[in-house]
Amino acid sequence: MTDVKTQIDETVKANDVVLYMKGTKEMPQCGFSSRVAGVLNYMGVEYADVNVLADEEVRQGIKDYSDWPTVPQLYVKGEFVGGCDIITEMTLSGELDTLFDENGVGYNKEAADKIREANA
Repeated sequence: MTDVKTQIDETVKANDVVLYMKGTKEMPQCGFSSRVAGVLNYMGVEYADVNVLADEEVRQGIKDYSDWPTVPQLYVKGEFVGGCDIITEMTLSGELDTLFDENGVGYNKEAADKIREANA
């Protein structure tokens, strides 16, 4: 498990934004992963996606790494942000915009506003 933890740690630290998910950003394999990937894709965020279904060790390893029991998991600048519910709430409240702004992560502010308008 140490090798997997090292691999996860390196991935999280080497990319500004990483989404551990079921499936890929082009083809999510569960509704929760689809929702988070959809938000990031719509907002034009560049991010690395890691398909936990491709490797059982990574699937369990990411849960151990974050001490969070579910996938998807979003990381920004090496820090665990949350899963689907948290990312949804942060998107709707504008907190995700603030997090991206504070960390120099590029995104389409207009798209973020449209998400909030559509869910108002």
